[in-house]
Amino acid sequence: MAAMLVGQPPSGEVAPHTNQSLPYTALNFLGALRPDITKSTPSIPLTLKPVTYLHGEPRVIWYEEEVEQMIIKENLQYAILGKFSYGWPEIQELRSLIPKQCNLKGECKIGLLSNRYVLIRASLLEDYVSLLSKPMFYITHKGWSYPMRTLKWDPLFDPEEETTTAIAWISFLELPPNFFVKEVVFSLASAVGKPLQVDMATKNQSRPSCARVKVEVDLLSDFSKRIKIGVRKQITGDVVEK
Repeated sequence: MAAMLVGQPPSGEVAPHTNQSLPYTALNFLGALRPDITKSTPSIPLTLKPVTYLHGEPRVIWYEEEVEQMIIKENLQYAILGKFSYGWPEIQELRSLIPKQCNLKGECKIGLLSNRYVLIRASLLEDYVSLLSKPMFYITHKGWSYPMRTLKWDPLFDPEEETTTAIAWISFLELPPNFFVKEVVFSLASAVGKPLQVDMATKNQSRPSCARVKVEVDLLSDFSKRIKIGVRKQITGDVVEK
């Protein structure tokens, strides 16, 4: 049994350094930062690290698990970058404008990260998904409208490099309706990207023809067009695929 994947990339997404729009078949999961790391990562203590030297330069090395703990401690699980390319209001103004004009449901902390970039620390997954799902927001202030692109924050963020992570809907065609359970759809979607939410028709059981799920993906990676699913027999242990 195989579920066919049909994808819809964010409108107008263009591969960096090219002029061509990316088809959905070029999507896959970056896997750099999981929005649910608070639940999935056990707490480990952060300790002082020794300074080592490479070619005469000092450096300090941490493990990925420790970096995830840093992200949790600094409330960066749902962090978003707001990029202003054509000017922006004062940061004090943005702290009140962005939550209202972007319709954020939960609390958030906003600060200037670097030239043109503000860091938005959302507190809700719903706001994280909402901010990344729209390619552009327009922040209005005193008669001016400032376009703000929203990008996924990365622990190794470099303002000189364009992120290739985005939000996209994917659909599972020919999937039997008993597999429309959220945990099942998320399991299938994890082969493509980081699953974030199913759509209302899937949740309300009103469209048995296909299941749709929103995922966080890397626009430059490859992924399979089909995902095989099977059932393991309880008595024999055999896996039956169709």
